[in-house]
This record gives sequence, structure tokens and C-alpha cells, in this order.
Amino acid sequence: MTRYVVDLDGRSFVVTLDGAAASVDDAPPVAAHLDDVEGTPVRIVTVGTTVHRVTARRAGERGRYVLRIDGRRYAVDALDERTRAIRDMAAATRVPSGPVPLIAPMPGLVVRVDVKAGDRVTAGQPLVVIEAMKMENELRAPADGVVRAVHASPGTAVEKGTALVEFG
Repeated sequence: MTRYVVDLDGRSFVVTLDGAAASVDDAPPVAAHLDDVEGTPVRIVTVGTTVHRVTARRAGERGRYVLRIDGRRYAVDALDERTRAIRDMAAATRVPSGPVPLIAPMPGLVVRVDVKAGDRVTAGQPLVVIEAMKMENELRAPADGVVRAVHASPGTAVEKGTALVEFG
């Protein structure tokens, strides 16, 4: 049995693979099977009685992938529990080397930008609003500081991990 922590659209799931069965979080296991389509990057994934056409491409650091599932694109982080725990511990002990930029936590559409370069902001102040999955998400300043640059503009689509606002 192997357990993976999967981050998708700002949410985390625990996926358990056990032989020919898979489960998500605490849901009961269902039959799951993966078949390669010879000569292509396509894989056919069968979960229960549902069949999906999937392609996967590594995207940067270990565990990051871009998946296309039935024609829809998803940015996914997927690591086994042990590797994820090690990465989380390393991140928790890392000392910041300067002001931390405001990063898009999920892919979405920038709806509103409330600051401009040179503005002084306080921790928790709303900076950018992103719409994702038909919900508006207000992103706030991580700390007091001065806005050095704004890389977001209303109507622009952004990917998870995109720097939206930098501080100086």
C-alpha cells in the first residue's frame, strides 16, 4: 500500500493505492487500473466503471506535474507521504532571505488588484482577488511592507505559483 499527498486547486487529498484499488481520503477503495496507449504519452485510467484519458508532464521540482484529464488541464503536486513530510520539515526550518512575494495559491483569473508599486501595506491587508472554481479568493499581505512591483492585472489568467506582488 502506498499513500500520496496530492495538492490540487489549493486543496490537499490523501490518495491510497493498494494493488488494483485506490481511495481518496477516507472514501472506500474502488477498483483502479492504468493502461498505456502504445506509441503515445496517453494513458487510460479506469476508476470503478469510469474511464479517463490522461497525459502527465513533469513541471519543475520533484512531485509537480501538469495533467490533462479528458481534455482539462490540472497543475498537481503529488508526493508520497514520507517525501512530503521531509519537504514540509525542510520548508518549516528554512529562514526567509527577504520579503516574501505574494504568490498565486491556485490557477485562476485576476478579478481585482488593490495596490500599486510604492504603496505601504500592513499584514492582512487585501491585495489581489483571484476567481477560481467560481469563487473569489481575496489574497492578503503576508507582512507589513512596501509594494515594489505588481505583476497581476484584472482579467489576466494566472497559474499556481505565479508571483503577483513583490515587496521591497
